[in-house]
Amino acid sequence: MTDIVSPAGVTVSKAPPRRDIGIKRRYAAERRFQAYGIAAITFGLVFLFILLWTVIGKGYTAFQQTAITLPIEFSEKTIDPNNKRATDPSVLIAANYPVLLRDAIVKQLNINAASRPDVRDASAMLSKSAPIQLRDMVMSDPSIIGKTVNVTVLADANVDSANKGQIDLSVDEKNRKVNDKQVGWMNELKASGALHKQFNTGLFVNGNSSRPEAAGLGVALIGSLYLMLIVLVLSLPIGVAASIYLEEFAPKNKLTDLIEVNINNLAAVPSIVYGLLGLSVFINFIGLPRSASLVGGLVLTLMTLPTIIIATRAALRAVPPSIRAAALGLGASKMQMVFHHVLPLAMPGILTGTIIGLAHALGETAPLLLIGMVAFVANAPTTPLDPSTALPVQVYMWANEAERAFVERTSGAIIVLLLFLIVMNMGAILLRRRFERRW
Repeated sequence: MTDIVSPAGVTVSKAPPRRDIGIKRRYAAERRFQAYGIAAITFGLVFLFILLWTVIGKGYTAFQQTAITLPIEFSEKTIDPNNKRATDPSVLIAANYPVLLRDAIVKQLNINAASRPDVRDASAMLSKSAPIQLRDMVMSDPSIIGKTVNVTVLADANVDSANKGQIDLSVDEKNRKVNDKQVGWMNELKASGALHKQFNTGLFVNGNSSRPEAAGLGVALIGSLYLMLIVLVLSLPIGVAASIYLEEFAPKNKLTDLIEVNINNLAAVPSIVYGLLGLSVFINFIGLPRSASLVGGLVLTLMTLPTIIIATRAALRAVPPSIRAAALGLGASKMQMVFHHVLPLAMPGILTGTIIGLAHALGETAPLLLIGMVAFVANAPTTPLDPSTALPVQVYMWANEAERAFVERTSGAIIVLLLFLIVMNMGAILLRRRFERRW
């Protein structure tokens, strides 16, 4: 501050000039940075919303299936005309069950049986899997032969799409797979209550099929379950043991530094490389069966191990050194210090890393394609050595199908996969919050 003497002899204090230290510019830069962050979050949320809207909009109808209830006459003349089922049960397998369905739909719609085009169009409204359903009913209970039983069978995929409004019925019938007669019969069956929608349990219990209305995720769900169990049983103890050794017992030298660098590098290796490794080692060299869940589980275990090791080491490193010093000071050995004090405190982080690794493995497709889990598997596997597939692979297979109805199935399978991933990630968050300790 400067003192200035005025002409009247009065001393006046004059403040020094203010220096521009850029406060306004710094505030403006901070506001711009906040705007960039909000814009980035908004941008990501918009695309996430578009993705979910597209998938859910196309896939929610997959959880419903159009079915037709018909009075099926299990005619003995058609199933077992020579009455040989007592001595030769195989005649029940080879019976002409499509004729039973044809007669039932013709009778239900009051169609002239002599009109072959009408009979053909009416029969085409039923799924090609319906005769198998009738065969299974007869094989499980031969006493229904000679009786008339109301049976609910699946409608054809085109009828199902038309009933769900996925086919534009206003266009010329030459440009759609459901003709005008079939549309009229659909309305007639719907008015009588014979044609209706029901919850699609087949989506969760059926195996793969070339017919969209009969295709399901049953094999893929069991295969994914086997994969996750194998990954959990192998990767958790191996990953935790390796982490404990590297973090608590291993000497700090060039060898351990090299191991740590390689573990970090393995976490960034593309998953398809692990598929090539599994193909060359587990299948070509060891000779394990192709398309088996065991091979897929081993490949995903190798892929998940670096993630679990890194997460476990971070959890062990987060335990305060005072815990170790206190345990050693009270006479505990190093082994007791690690397993009685450090490991229990690090367990929430270890479980979180394990669940995140499992969720990552659940969504992998590329390594499973290379070991043959993309094969067409219709029967559910009973052991991890049986041919199987997985949820993401099933999505990939359905996405390549030419039938339009598989678009709905593909989106429905994606919804199921996303639900599993959301549940696993929510479990990781809840475990972390439940057991987390702040130091």
